[in-house]
Amino acid sequence: MSSNPTSPHASNSRNKPAGGELLAFDYIAPFAIFVGLLALRRVIPLTPELFASLRFVVVTATLAVFSPRVIPWPPAFLLGTIVLGAALFGIWIGPDVLWPGYRDFWLFHNSLTGAAASSLPPRFKANAFFIALRVVESTVLVPIVEELFWRGWLLRWLIRSHFQSVEPGTYTPFSFWAVAVLFAFEHGPYWEVGLIAGVAYNWWMVHTRSLADCILAHAVTNGLLAAYVLLFDKWQYWL
Repeated sequence: MSSNPTSPHASNSRNKPAGGELLAFDYIAPFAIFVGLLALRRVIPLTPELFASLRFVVVTATLAVFSPRVIPWPPAFLLGTIVLGAALFGIWIGPDVLWPGYRDFWLFHNSLTGAAASSLPPRFKANAFFIALRVVESTVLVPIVEELFWRGWLLRWLIRSHFQSVEPGTYTPFSFWAVAVLFAFEHGPYWEVGLIAGVAYNWWMVHTRSLADCILAHAVTNGLLAAYVLLFDKWQYWL
């Protein structure tokens, strides 16, 4: 890749939302609210069940009100996107499967990253409503919220503050690696596989110039991870 902004593929009109100037708020607001609520969950005086429901409703409402015009669909590279998402699922759980206790190493268990342990009460394992809510949240909401922010907005904003003038998928080394590193940091004790995923999703965005495909790849990864959590009782992946 060259150091100049490049766009390796012709623009895909199916993945461009229509109608008016795209606003940064539409990309940022759902992510900001989602992360803000996560940060406040220990100080908001609600039961975990009510808090999970509140977060789901508020984030969904924010997406529905502010972001429909910037959520592109359908994906343009269906097979490759699904394969990428599935491969990243394998990479995400791989170290823990191959090396039991791997996640207890100080690089992944410290005061900065936290620990790979679920914060959810054990009773949630038998709560069908909560499980359904969490599966939909992780498989549908989170991929949309995160991809709008990381690769829909920040990847372009780091190239030019008037990000609307930057074609989706435009590459510069700084924007590419800054987003990958920040994406890794967001995932706490899973930061190293988060970094690999961040690089892979960024690469797919540059390669396809399709935010819809990044959303789908992310959804496949999270959906398979949700199935793994439930089938094999690996709740530590739902922090």
